[in-house]
This record gives sequence, C-alpha cells and structure tokens, in this order.
Amino acid sequence: MTISAFEALACPLDGSALQKKGHNWQCDAGHSFDIARQGYVHLLPVQNKRSKDPGDNKEMVAARQRFLSTGYYQPIAEALCHAVFPEGFSEPSISCLDAGCGEGYYMRYLADSAPQKTTLALIGLDISKSAVLSAAKQYKKSAWVVGSNANLPVLPETLDRILCLFGFPVYAEFARVLRPGGEVVQMDAGPNHLKELREIIYPELKEPKKAQGTAPDGFTNLGASVVCYNLALPDKAAIKDLLAMTPHLYRANAEGLARAAELESLNVTVEVTIRRLRKD
Repeated sequence: MTISAFEALACPLDGSALQKKGHNWQCDAGHSFDIARQGYVHLLPVQNKRSKDPGDNKEMVAARQRFLSTGYYQPIAEALCHAVFPEGFSEPSISCLDAGCGEGYYMRYLADSAPQKTTLALIGLDISKSAVLSAAKQYKKSAWVVGSNANLPVLPETLDRILCLFGFPVYAEFARVLRPGGEVVQMDAGPNHLKELREIIYPELKEPKKAQGTAPDGFTNLGASVVCYNLALPDKAAIKDLLAMTPHLYRANAEGLARAAELESLNVTVEVTIRRLRKD
C-alpha cells in the first residue's frame, strides 16, 4: 500500500486552491499559512473561532491518547476499517478525511489496515490545536489540519471518504467536498453506550434519542452496523481517562464526578452504530 498526505487544500479565507511553497501553504490572493514544525497547518481563521482555544484541551487529548493506546476501543477501530474497506472493495486509490480526528488513533489504524494494493491520501482535521499537534507528532504520512467541519478547508469534490467518528457532521459541507459516489462513514454512540458510567454520574438518565432513519439531503443510506461489547476498566486511571474523553466530564455535576472518582474498577457497555452514507 502507498500512503501520502492529501494536498487538495483550500484557503479558509476565500476558498481558492492552496499550493505548498516551502514551509507555507499559499493561495493566489496572497494568503499564507505556516506549516508548524510538527507538520500540521492551522486553517481556522480567528473570526471562525467560538473561543480562544476551541475543542479538547491538552489534558483531554492526553487522556484520550492513553485510553485508546490500551486497545480498549480496538473492536470499534476494526469495525470502522470494515466499513471503509468492505468485502469486495477494489478501488485502487481513495482520499480520506477524518473530520474530528482527535489525536489520530482511528486514522493510524485505518492506514495500517488498508488493502495492500490501495493507495491512500489522508487528511485529519480537528478544531482542537492540541489534538492536531498530538496527531502530527505520532504519524507523519497524513496531512494534519486545524480547522472546522462547518467550513472545511478542502477543494470541492476531492474526497472519496469522510470519517465522522463521535463528531459533529455538517452534511452540506461533506457533500461539497465529496466526489459523486463518495461516502461518509459516521460513528455515533448507541443508547447503551457507557450506560453503567452514566448511571453513576447522573441522577437519572435521559431517554435515548431515536436512531436517524432517513438519509440527509444529497445522500443515500448504504446500511448500518452495531458494535457492542463489555469493557472492563481495571482501575481509577482508566475510568478517569474514559470520562475525560467524553462530554460527560462537563455535563455531570460535582456530586456525580465525585462518585466516579471513588470507583476502583468498572464494567461498562460499549455500543456504537456505524453508518455508511453515499453522496448521490
């Protein structure tokens, strides 16, 4: 297999093509974006930020990296690879964006699992600078970009796959940058995901949202699969890291977080739905 960095980047200020020139990406209008020493590029204009440092902070990224490196979510990563490279897959090359890549765990796993005869052009994007920095340090073959799903710095119809894993899909943007027939592989928490942890930190659980049945405008459902298994967290550190990489860290009150901090170990249900959507 051949793996390279995706290069069809667009200027976040005017949408025109960016060209790599030395240690910068530049457009014809003269907008220039430095390539950091670690290899990533920051393409999130300050006017598009909702806060000074949006997304996961350094501590959350470190917790995610520790947790995922143990292999706790390896069954999810394997199912993702089956969705991207299903039985009968024969495309000689694909370009793939991980939209909300975090510290790059799933992108690295995908690259390691690609069919031998397939050429991959990879790009990971996250709104968190800390996450992209961590990803860029760990894997050099992909392009890494600080950016937003709401305004992807990618040229129109240049991608074959978009991964949106526990993230925030923006289907109009996904449709813009996907080639006709390209696919979104979307992963969402199922109704029982981490239920045992949620029962401890919340006074009561909300009714789970109903699964989305219809495809978004411009897309066709190709099917969905569910990954469900029991996960044993052996110590306080693993529980703390899991909590730190979920929205529950901010949604739970102080009493709920204190109950979680007292746990010596915990068995939790992992349940995710993986959905494939094809651009019409």
